[in-house]
Amino acid sequence: MIFFLTPFQRLERCMSIVTSMTSGVSEREANDALNAYVCKGPPQHEEICLGLFTLVLTDPAQAQKCYRDLALVSRDGMNIVLNKINQILMEKYLKLQDTCRTQLVWLVRELVKSGVLGADGVCMTFMKQIAGGDVTAKNIWLAESVLDILTEQREWVLKSSILIAMAVYTYLRLIVDHHGTAPLQALRQKEVDFCISLLRERFMECLMIGRDLVRLLQNVARIPEFELLWKDIIHNPQALSPQFTGILQLLQSRTSRKFLACRLTPDMETKLLFMTSRVRFGQQKRYQDWFQRQYLSTPDSQSLRCDLIRYICGVVHPSNEVLSSDILPRWAIIGWLLTTCTSNVAASNAKLALFYDWLFFSPDKDSIMNIEPAILVMHHSMKPHPAITATLLDFMCRIIPNFYPPLEGHVRQGVFSSLNHIVEKRVLAHLAPLFDNPKLDKELRAMLREKFPEFCSSPSPPVEVKIEEPVSMEMDNHMSDKDESCYDNAEAAFSDDEEDLNSKGKKREFRFHPIKETVVEEPVDITPYLDQLDESLRDKVLQLQKGSDTEAQCEVMQEIVDQVLEEDFDSEQLSVLASCLQELFKAHFRGEVLPEEITEESLEESVGKPLYLIFRNLCQMQEDNSSFSLLLDLLSELYQKQPKIGYHLLYYLRASKAAAGKMSLYESFAQATQLGDLHTCLMMDMKACQEDDVRLLCHLTPSIYTEFPDETLRSGELLNMIVAVIDSAQLQELVCHVMMGNLVMFRKDSVLNILIQSLDWETFEQYCAWQLFLAHNIPLETIIPILQHLKYKEHPEALSCLLLQLRREKPSEEMVKMVLSRPCHPDDQFTTSILRHWCMKHDELLAEHIKSLLIKNNSLPRKRQSLRSSSSKLAQLTLEQILEHLDNLRLNLTNTKQNCMLLPRVWPAWSWPVHTTLEPVGVGPDPRPDPKPLRKQPRVPIFSQTPILQALQHVQASCDEAHKMKFSDLFSLAEEYEDSSTKPPKSRRKAALSSPRSRKNATQPPNAEEESGSSSASEEEDTKPKPTKRKRKGSSAVGSDSD
Repeated sequence: MIFFLTPFQRLERCMSIVTSMTSGVSEREANDALNAYVCKGPPQHEEICLGLFTLVLTDPAQAQKCYRDLALVSRDGMNIVLNKINQILMEKYLKLQDTCRTQLVWLVRELVKSGVLGADGVCMTFMKQIAGGDVTAKNIWLAESVLDILTEQREWVLKSSILIAMAVYTYLRLIVDHHGTAPLQALRQKEVDFCISLLRERFMECLMIGRDLVRLLQNVARIPEFELLWKDIIHNPQALSPQFTGILQLLQSRTSRKFLACRLTPDMETKLLFMTSRVRFGQQKRYQDWFQRQYLSTPDSQSLRCDLIRYICGVVHPSNEVLSSDILPRWAIIGWLLTTCTSNVAASNAKLALFYDWLFFSPDKDSIMNIEPAILVMHHSMKPHPAITATLLDFMCRIIPNFYPPLEGHVRQGVFSSLNHIVEKRVLAHLAPLFDNPKLDKELRAMLREKFPEFCSSPSPPVEVKIEEPVSMEMDNHMSDKDESCYDNAEAAFSDDEEDLNSKGKKREFRFHPIKETVVEEPVDITPYLDQLDESLRDKVLQLQKGSDTEAQCEVMQEIVDQVLEEDFDSEQLSVLASCLQELFKAHFRGEVLPEEITEESLEESVGKPLYLIFRNLCQMQEDNSSFSLLLDLLSELYQKQPKIGYHLLYYLRASKAAAGKMSLYESFAQATQLGDLHTCLMMDMKACQEDDVRLLCHLTPSIYTEFPDETLRSGELLNMIVAVIDSAQLQELVCHVMMGNLVMFRKDSVLNILIQSLDWETFEQYCAWQLFLAHNIPLETIIPILQHLKYKEHPEALSCLLLQLRREKPSEEMVKMVLSRPCHPDDQFTTSILRHWCMKHDELLAEHIKSLLIKNNSLPRKRQSLRSSSSKLAQLTLEQILEHLDNLRLNLTNTKQNCMLLPRVWPAWSWPVHTTLEPVGVGPDPRPDPKPLRKQPRVPIFSQTPILQALQHVQASCDEAHKMKFSDLFSLAEEYEDSSTKPPKSRRKAALSSPRSRKNATQPPNAEEESGSSSASEEEDTKPKPTKRKRKGSSAVGSDSD
């Protein structure tokens, strides 16, 4: 296979059809068979053409014969083949193998030789694939191959004005890169000869390039041939063309977008458009790093920066909606390109590219969007990168007299007009804080005051400006999201007076919110696109524009879809049609989509919009149908121009009865877009939905999680989008969906990772995530390892939610292990709290688990425990940790019971101390005085459990003296237990609650205590019968209540 993507499997099928008809037969029989098959209809004609085309690419030996057959059977002037070549060049060229690339060049050469109509467009697409700043062998081969075609077929080239201009623009730019080695020098000379011949013979055709022709000619001015050309341009312009009046005529002509765009490969252009339309400001570093590695990592690639800057200034003109959003602004990308430049020559050329439209700016002919990036780069760089601002201001001042001295007045007027237009359009409120900033050195400030005194006067205090112009470029609203590792880490302000404002919220008051309102009032203008449409399609688009009601528009829209699906439809018009539709239906993408009252009728009515007819037709088709692919291509073009179309498709598939069970169509749509990835596309569409309509986001959530579990359940990205914007009512609605089985937002294999991700979210977002988790029937043991990530100061939300859930659970050994693994800290009460709760509810079970953990950790060598605890960032359970937590629990229970002894009714009946009366049952009054009988320390039930006492005894026997001293009160329990194992049952209350030091002060002899204990225990058995096991462990003698 030569193609590695599914859409091109069709080419292989077509090739197999042709092979089956032509193999094993004579040439004449093969010809007859092909012609007979073609005559059956357009689908068969397309299959044969594509099959022969594929054979040309894959089998060089048969290429000549297949091309001849192709010329004979083609009924549309090779239109199918031309379209397919353009598609491959624009989308899949980088994935072609070398053989196929060679054959593609051969095929284009044959098409040019044959004079096929439309071959010039293929040549221009081929030139677009030649990357600037790239001297790798493959790129040099492509540049030379295309140049050879244009040189060999010179007469054919001269018939197309646009091809002449495009070829001159392309190779003038490439000449700069081709130097050094002998092969490159030879190629460079061929390029020089080619460009000079066209410039001298067809200068007026080259004149359509505009002022950027001068910029390119400046870069090659030292080459002898171009040096002579420059003399004619300056001193004898009539020698080039009678209509050419001089260089000023060229400089005052704005360069068309198509020339600026032709110097970026399709892949570069796609990535750059993606960054300027989909990437959030502050999240661009990963994309910039990728772009840097891919295209700007070599010394030769530095020249590409000029192409990128010219493209951003002249081609990327975001809508007002994008300008007022948090999408990565153009000035930030340009600032990044400037700050990462490593060559002084490239840096100078990059600055010239940035200011080039300023030099001869005319408000009547030029766009504010061409000059806006430069002023915003300077404005936003003043705080984080004052050196960038200074060097750009210095360049702006010095370029006026030095660009071309005879035209100094025109250049000064152009720069002045640019600055004036910037202030008029409120790109910046005023320029004085920029031109007279104390961060600039005195010489530069003096030069600015000299050059631009009109803009250096102290401004009045800034006020919020109501924008009446439809184009406003104030980008201060972006500055709330900063990435210090990127270029864009500046604080935005209108003047130096605002520098003392530390609150981001205050600065955000200066956003220009009225922009969107003015957009709504703008009349729709699709005139630039209509001329590019076929007559019949143009008429239908005009009808659609004039349609007064939805029903009439739907009828016209269906006619447009039907025409698109016709076999002779030119797929190149899809992009133009998409531009028209997104302009005509802008209202579809404003406001809420979901009806206020959700019923079957209201939902069906809401999907009756004209644009949704594309979705409806898509649902009615088979996925392997060619019409299905064509509509997907149309949607892909729409998606590129209006990203909201993605979540509108999701809504249609969710709400429309006609789309029931068709949610998988969205996956086909995602793969057809330039993103080409379901997860990325889905996340971006849900993010757009989150920003526009939270109700719709909640409405779509169940179906999104159900239909795309692998994309939604594997990370917390979508969950974070949801919990970041929902309110308490919407949270309750989602919880109900989960409880009813309509929604699954967590699964066992990924829930732990998602909850760990949520630790960085806002407080309410975390509580929402935990509420949604608790609505699922997922065992708590699945997420208990999260305890190792929780810090009591940083993660109180997760700790409180987990604590409340643990109290409902019976402790398992894994739970107890994770709880005890938490570091001991006086202010962290989590472990003590849950252990205390468990020892009241499940004391025997808890005791068994603690015994098991104590013995396991005591059996490990001390060095191994130390290494294990220090080798991991996560908390590891050590013997010392267990003992510390048990000691904390002992102290807590002791203090709590001592405080509650005066209120015995409050204490649970099952945990009352045995015999707290002043005199034992069956024994006379004690003659010894007891002034504070109720201060007697009660026993602690959990530490009367045999498993714990046995474990403590086991640990005490093997631990060192330091630990024995540190946990002496705890180990005293084991000592008492050891005594009781060889003697009749006696009281352990004092052992549990008193230190060895307190026992030394006891006044009662041991034998008296034992006797009293026996009597007390015997009487207790008669008066309060209990289970035998519990009685044996828990009974304690009272004896004398006096210490």
